[in-house]
Amino acid sequence: MIRRILCSVPLLTLSMASFAAPQLSQYTAIRVQKANELALKEEYKPAIEALNSIDTSRDYDRAYVERMLGVFYWQAGNSQQAITHLKKAVESHQLEDEQGWTTQRMLADLLMTNQQYTQAISHYQALTKNVSQNQKAEEIWFRLAQAQYQVEQWAPVLSSLGQYKKFKAINEVPTLSLKLGAQLALERWKSAIPTLEKLVSLEPNKLSWWRQLVGLQVQTKQYGKALDTLALAKLNKLALSEQDLRLLAQLYAQRGIPERAAITLSELAGSQSELKLITQQAVYWQQAKEWDNAIEQWELASRQDSKYQWNLAQVLLQQGYYDRAIVALEKVEQRDKQRRVLLAKARAYYKLNELDKALVEAKEAHNIEHSKESESWIKFLTNLRKTKQGVES
Repeated sequence: MIRRILCSVPLLTLSMASFAAPQLSQYTAIRVQKANELALKEEYKPAIEALNSIDTSRDYDRAYVERMLGVFYWQAGNSQQAITHLKKAVESHQLEDEQGWTTQRMLADLLMTNQQYTQAISHYQALTKNVSQNQKAEEIWFRLAQAQYQVEQWAPVLSSLGQYKKFKAINEVPTLSLKLGAQLALERWKSAIPTLEKLVSLEPNKLSWWRQLVGLQVQTKQYGKALDTLALAKLNKLALSEQDLRLLAQLYAQRGIPERAAITLSELAGSQSELKLITQQAVYWQQAKEWDNAIEQWELASRQDSKYQWNLAQVLLQQGYYDRAIVALEKVEQRDKQRRVLLAKARAYYKLNELDKALVEAKEAHNIEHSKESESWIKFLTNLRKTKQGVES
């Protein structure tokens, strides 16, 4: 699930330097001044009452009063009333230039704070068309992107961030998080990878960035990079989960480093008790040609499930542990492997120079199923035994 980014709206401010502007009638200016003095003492209720008592037919005066009411209601903690009055001020189109722009910015920020994102978007878009020289254009584009993010307008989010980038580089966590969320929603996996790489560099201790980066690298079949990323996260001593370590082991094995894969699995809590983990370690140790380690794991697995006696016996035979191999072969219960078990025992007894026992096993295998292999063993062992008897006689 894509993480929601909560916006942080700056304090709304109202400069009273222009309360006596030439456009404001003397009647209104005097009453506005009184209301402002009350507000400066944080006496918002009487300040609001003073503004509401102003009776004027002048459009500009009315718009100015609505603007002040919006600010005072906000300062008094009544955001809904603040929005109502700021909307009237903006929609009057009487406030121009800097004054009009800042009023609309107040309204957009309040709408954003109150989760009225669609309305906030329309006001932010209007603000972007005429950014005051005293304002930071990148802030407006960022807030627009945040509002679009909340209503899942993913392509517009990226477009707004593209405009943001013209004023300020996208190299901070909030902007990168917005960009990442939109890219993931649009399934632009390859484009999201550089974004995540920047997030990892900015917040190297945040494991979720590493995990998402590895996930995308795997999804785009960049397995080598995924291994490097996850291995680096482990090297940085991040608290990798069992799932992370299992994936790391798989990536090591895929890269052709089975020894590291086995070692990684050995670090899991169930490495010596969970059968699947035990057998996977055994396979990796075999691939790494670490035979004694492989034998140890197959022995552990065979104690839980006798079917792994066959795997154990094969490695024991390969490494010349013939007595131990015979013991393991005796415990193999799979009927479909009986012929192969008998031939393996014939080989083990032959290596131990117990030719009579080897021949018995070979003949029994031949009785189960005639094959060239069993027939060759019988001929070989029979001739060898005759030769040996001749020498001894």
